[in-house]
Amino acid sequence: MNTILEHLTGMHTMTDQVIAMDFLITAKSGVRNYAMAVTEAGTPEIKALLTKQLDEAIDTHEKIVKYMMEQGWYHPWNIKEQIQFDLTNIQTALNAPTL
Repeated sequence: MNTILEHLTGMHTMTDQVIAMDFLITAKSGVRNYAMAVTEAGTPEIKALLTKQLDEAIDTHEKIVKYMMEQGWYHPWNIKEQIQFDLTNIQTALNAPTL
């Protein structure tokens, strides 16, 4: 969808939100994978390197969560609010014009 159409339909925010959510999911996966790799490390040097990467992945995840919460896109401690937000997004997507 081009920029003008995104703004006319209100989908520009949805696009930013979708990108941020995809980034968050990827960051969570990275944290999980580094944590598993640390437990499987064969040497102290590899374990130290993976632990450093894990710490950086956790920091990245935290920044993404903070950004999404500031935007009002993510409510990790209020499940009812998050469900309502998700349902609204689903309805928006279902009502979006098709090209």
